[in-house]
Amino acid sequence: MEEPHAFLDRFYISRIGIRVLIGQYLSLRQQPVHNYIGIICQKTSPYEIVKRAIDDASFMCNRKYGDAPEVIITGRLDLTFPYVPTHLHYITLELLKNSMRATVDWHGVDADYPPIKVVIADGRENEDVVIKVSDEGGGIPRSNMNKIWSYLFTTADPAVQEGMVAFQEHDDHAVDSPLAGLGYGLPISRSYARYFGGDLSIMSMEGYGTDAFVYLTRLGNTREPLPI
Repeated sequence: MEEPHAFLDRFYISRIGIRVLIGQYLSLRQQPVHNYIGIICQKTSPYEIVKRAIDDASFMCNRKYGDAPEVIITGRLDLTFPYVPTHLHYITLELLKNSMRATVDWHGVDADYPPIKVVIADGRENEDVVIKVSDEGGGIPRSNMNKIWSYLFTTADPAVQEGMVAFQEHDDHAVDSPLAGLGYGLPISRSYARYFGGDLSIMSMEGYGTDAFVYLTRLGNTREPLPI
């Protein structure tokens, strides 16, 4: 399975690159937007992006379960740096959806859920801006850790995938998408992070919870990792 997954990684990285070029070209032909150069916001606020992702993930979790865990944001709430906000929103939304589903499934509906914690870290000497998403949703078995980066691997109800096959008009960032079950959220989120030289890693403690780390480089000092 390594060869098909490597092909899909290259395919999605290329797709992201094409969409960035098209989006940048079209945006530059529109009226200028304050603090934006095309689709790149010179003062992207991780705090504001995470807040919006929390609202979207909570809406989706409430729609499925009737409740959603609280999310607490700490760290550098005043931080801004150049980045593509839509990419960061996609990544954080996927991580928060996973954490919310795991927390509700592990503790049960109508339980007193432990909060999901988001930490935004940065310093003047830091190489990356790092965002950590921590939950107490029971964690991931060690035997599944390599599988989480496989396309179409999911621990959610397989019926979700079957129902989405015929659904043609969904958007990458839409709240109409299911809370979980498609399987490609994590690998594509990692591709988004890696496109600008960052990365996404997952550390899990089975029986307790999972920590996800998003590493984001400041734009301007990395090359596109386009496949040859």
